[in-house]
Amino acid sequence: MPKVQKKTPTKKTTRRKPKKNLVIVESPSKAKTIEKYLGSRYKVMASLGHIRDLPKSKMGVDVAADYEPHYISIRGKGDVIKELRKEAKKAQRVYLAADPDREGEAIAWHLSYILGLDPQDKNRVVFNEITKDAVKNSFKNPRAIDMNLVDAQQARRILDRLVGYSISPLLWAKIKKGLSAGRVQSIALNLIIKREQEIRSFEPEEYWTIDSQFQHGRTKFEASFYGLNGKKLKLNNNEETQKILKQLEPTKPFTITKVERKERKRFPALPFTTSTMQQVANNSLNFRTQKTMMVAQQLYEGINIGKGGVVGLITYMRTDSTRISGIAKHEAATFITDTYGAEYAAVKPRKGKLAEGAQDAHEAIRPSAVKRTPESLKNYLSKDQLKLYSLIWSRFVASQMTPAIVDTMSVNIEQNGVLYRARGSKMKFPGFTKVYAESKRKDNILPDLTEGDTVKLVQNQPNQHFTLPPARYSEATLIKTLEENGVGRPSTYAPTLSTIQKRYYVKLTARKFEPTELGEIVNEMIEKCFPDILNVDFTAQLEGQLDEIEEGKQEWVRVIDQFYRPFSKEVDAAGEQLAKVKIKDEPAGINCDICGAPLVVKLGRYGKFYACSRFPDCRNTKPITKEIGVECPQCHKGQILERKSKKNRVFYGCSRYPECDFVSWDKPVGRNCPKCSHYLVQKKLKRGLQVKCSHCDYAEELQK
Repeated sequence: MPKVQKKTPTKKTTRRKPKKNLVIVESPSKAKTIEKYLGSRYKVMASLGHIRDLPKSKMGVDVAADYEPHYISIRGKGDVIKELRKEAKKAQRVYLAADPDREGEAIAWHLSYILGLDPQDKNRVVFNEITKDAVKNSFKNPRAIDMNLVDAQQARRILDRLVGYSISPLLWAKIKKGLSAGRVQSIALNLIIKREQEIRSFEPEEYWTIDSQFQHGRTKFEASFYGLNGKKLKLNNNEETQKILKQLEPTKPFTITKVERKERKRFPALPFTTSTMQQVANNSLNFRTQKTMMVAQQLYEGINIGKGGVVGLITYMRTDSTRISGIAKHEAATFITDTYGAEYAAVKPRKGKLAEGAQDAHEAIRPSAVKRTPESLKNYLSKDQLKLYSLIWSRFVASQMTPAIVDTMSVNIEQNGVLYRARGSKMKFPGFTKVYAESKRKDNILPDLTEGDTVKLVQNQPNQHFTLPPARYSEATLIKTLEENGVGRPSTYAPTLSTIQKRYYVKLTARKFEPTELGEIVNEMIEKCFPDILNVDFTAQLEGQLDEIEEGKQEWVRVIDQFYRPFSKEVDAAGEQLAKVKIKDEPAGINCDICGAPLVVKLGRYGKFYACSRFPDCRNTKPITKEIGVECPQCHKGQILERKSKKNRVFYGCSRYPECDFVSWDKPVGRNCPKCSHYLVQKKLKRGLQVKCSHCDYAEELQK
């Protein structure tokens, strides 16, 4: 028998799995988007924002040792840090991909310290948009951490800490606990209070207008009184107005003495910066500043758009530049030509001047791909996401389009030296308004008139008016004012506005800022003791120095020292000079339902409330509410009360709470819907008030 050869067993060679590269970003949604683009060789994790900061319990800045900051790991971030360290040890290489701004650079620097990385290593990647090409290209060109950016962020953080932790204890000691002060928030509060003082001291002035209707042939048109004997004249009272009217002969024809026809160009607005986006979203969409930034962050970090997967839909949303990349311009020009026609694509799109102090580190806010129209994404975006994306997309596309051309006509109408003026306009070429109309504009077409023609007066309507006080600041107008004065930067506006409301220094009334008694007391103290903090020019100059630190032109320790030396003397002087402010309790006019003692109105962190005058022996407190005269539509036993949330927002609830949990942001009107029998509510719209059903689409006529 032939010998059977035995097979020698072969050793199995186990292949080691190649090590992955670790990429660290701030948020989980951003991590998910980027991991999809980078593939299996990369693991992307989120630090969930900052992992180190100054301690909350103390100043955390050693003034005597060149303002050295004492950073600690943020409470609650222990597990995140542990997991990041574990993965960093296993990784072939660690990349730090935080946002492309000062804050992002500081996060990367803190991560490099926690993970034991060399900040000189080229492990920092940045991208202006979260798209496949942008992300992949950024990993081809990593760089070292930019310490100028880090120093600029550190300088701002330390300055704000020195101001806040120096003034806040004074506020606690002299006014009440829980108060705070900051550089930018103090100026924002001061602007609001100065405007309120202007309103209080305002004295209205009377003036009159004469609006008239004329007829030429069968066509009627409107005109207004302009002046006398060729000169503009203001009518101050009824006597002056009647004197003008007596000078006219109503049955006698009026003569056309001048006709001026012009062709005017209306240029598109520039693409959005952070502040202009916040302003337009507030005015057009009724979005609060924080909401705008939250929704913009979602659009930037990535949305699942079906077959296209998760993709960042807009470029980075913290920017003060209106610059657009050459690639984006070319894509926009192609899209506009294909969609609207070559005559709508601007050959040289309008360029904006860079505002003084602007960093110009990033492009303007724009869609990452112009071909992704709002219409094509409406099934993938939430209602708010679609609204903001539509605004960003249309503003960008319009900025790359030709101007609108309007034919205008101005006509002078005279009789016996009395001069009227009529103005008309007609759209000749829509240009950018095809995509983005800043306001709903209607043509006002005048009849075809020439000099020497006569027209007939149909009616004169004299009207009395009074000048109005300056308007209170809205979120949009306050941001615009802060930006114009060089105070704050794109990332600071939303938290600043939020802070002054949280501290109950101001409240929003009909979407306008109104200072509270507490806000006025705090402002008065800061105004008296720390004039430089409220000096707009001084603060703008300080912002400019922070920018110079970023550019490597200034040393951060020197900038802080120049500020802190005189400031610390002001703090010492204020502690000695200021008297304690007593915020008096107001009698409420009702008694405590527990002990029978009188209730008083106290001022708390979230506004005014009822409290027992026997405090602390009796600790009874009640929210200040008022009945609106409507029975609860849910239990039909209690009355609807107007209440305020902790954020000072008005809502409506049942007086029998917690037995009845009815609550509504909109005011119930005490009637049921004729269509579905649910309760009706009153909604505040831009154009007025409207009664609508809380359940179905029933709506009544708008009350302007």
